[in-house]
Amino acid sequence: MGNTLGLAPMGTLPRRSPRREEPLPNPGSFDELHRLCKDVFPAQMEGVKLVVNKVLSSHFQVAHTIHMSALGLPGYHLHAAYAGDWQLSPTEVFPTVVGDMDSSGSLNAQVLILLAERLRAKAVFQTQQAKFLTWQFDGEYRGDDYTATLTLGNPDLIGESVIMVAHFLQSLTHRLVLGGELVYHRRPGEEGAILTLAGKYSAVHWVATLNVGSGGAHASYYHRANEQVQVGVEFEANTRLQDTTFSFGYHLTLPQANMVFRGLVDSNWCVGAVLEKKMPPLPVTLALGAFLNHWRNRFHCGFSITVG
Repeated sequence: MGNTLGLAPMGTLPRRSPRREEPLPNPGSFDELHRLCKDVFPAQMEGVKLVVNKVLSSHFQVAHTIHMSALGLPGYHLHAAYAGDWQLSPTEVFPTVVGDMDSSGSLNAQVLILLAERLRAKAVFQTQQAKFLTWQFDGEYRGDDYTATLTLGNPDLIGESVIMVAHFLQSLTHRLVLGGELVYHRRPGEEGAILTLAGKYSAVHWVATLNVGSGGAHASYYHRANEQVQVGVEFEANTRLQDTTFSFGYHLTLPQANMVFRGLVDSNWCVGAVLEKKMPPLPVTLALGAFLNHWRNRFHCGFSITVG
């Protein structure tokens, strides 16, 4: 007799469980779209700077900065920061109060408060001696896969002037983020608005970002070649000033030598570089930078020492 093949009823066949899709991540803040690329470029340095950082407690720290330059008078800055107990992420602690005052009495201060788990507020104040220059208030709501922000700059009810900025970012996929920015300004005899669209695509080793609007365009590309080498490319076009700029920057880390090297080259014939060297076991960081503008025949260099 031949073998008999028994088939199980259809209802008894094992069913494959549906695949659970991971929730989309929060896209972050609009101001941080180009942050990875901008961190590759070196910061401008000129003159001699001494920075002494002191941690007074787990919540409070201060910094003293002395800057001497051939382009202006020597200056002193006192920087103080307070961080609260509510740590939302490794880089976010609420409430946070930061202030910086120079030797002339000018003050820059900002306060960050977490109103709810998803809602945060920020206030920024800037004075020049006894005169207020800037007062700004931000409100940001972070959903599961989107971020909405509203900013009021220098609101003046009596003078009927205000600058209002609205941001919105939405994660469409795990790699693609789209959004926009609306800037509205009003003052006596003048009123206008500028709309900017933004997009960001994040791959494993690179990030491409683009902002396009009536005021111009800003594109950046960040690539991480390995643990030591990072490069960034930026393109900026301003329709009002009829000006375009192309920049290339690179970031080289030498962990065995405790050194970080940043350099840049742009379309304005500017070349610059900054070398940072840590001096373990001492809490000291040395930095040396030089920048040369071939078109305008300008050269400036700087040296800084950071303690703490």
